[in-house]
Amino acid sequence: MRTILITGATDGLGRELAHRLVAAGDLVIVHGRDPERVRRVRERAGGRSEGIVADLAELRQVERMASEVLDRFDRLDVLVNNAGVGGGKPFSGRAESADGIELRFAVNYLAGYHLTRRLEPLLVSSAPARVVNVASVGQQAIDFDDPMLTKGYGRMRAYAQSKLAQIMFTFDLAEELSDKGVTVNALHPATFMNTSMVREALVPPISSVGQGAAATLRLIDGLDGVTGRYFDQDRESRANAQAYDLEARKRLRDLSDDLVRRTLA
Repeated sequence: MRTILITGATDGLGRELAHRLVAAGDLVIVHGRDPERVRRVRERAGGRSEGIVADLAELRQVERMASEVLDRFDRLDVLVNNAGVGGGKPFSGRAESADGIELRFAVNYLAGYHLTRRLEPLLVSSAPARVVNVASVGQQAIDFDDPMLTKGYGRMRAYAQSKLAQIMFTFDLAEELSDKGVTVNALHPATFMNTSMVREALVPPISSVGQGAAATLRLIDGLDGVTGRYFDQDRESRANAQAYDLEARKRLRDLSDDLVRRTLA
């Protein structure tokens, strides 16, 4: 029986993955911000599950969550970084996290970056293990002169930048863990799934959550030994060019480590 942590598991794709993986006999750690919603997902899933509550818009809660996972569980076979903030309501303005970091960068990327880094020793000790980063086909290069988008802000630009950052981290981590039995991949699960995130943006859904779940489960259950790849649903694909720029990836690592260090100091 595998132990699988899914962030953002109380709605949409995360909830569907939790239900399917519990039904398959896995122990699923259901993460969410709201303890009542976490409880409902676990109750409806049946089987074996555990709950964990944290708001990923605050790095101290991410830190606490990582410590709790390390304290409560002696193994972690799969980490699915799924939690995220979408494009939001049309014409919504720039928002920041509790730590003063641009919100979509903070939740969609930096929270998963820090959580994965903290859980890395447990993943390695549980090898063979997997990290699956739920990204998007919507990607935009990071402007390192203004990564927090204090000028020329656009909600979809912020979203696309955060999703590319996830993929850049995927490639870096895959290289780092290539000889440690942990595979790391990213995917665009499906286009405009029928989720509350998509509906909030007033975008007509064109894919089902089930389609996204099937593509994500392929990375959780199959493709043994495949690592450092980006998939568009079930097809290996090419990410934005910046994801292959080693200097840009180093700048992102340095920025991420600096933000985490300053925030948690």
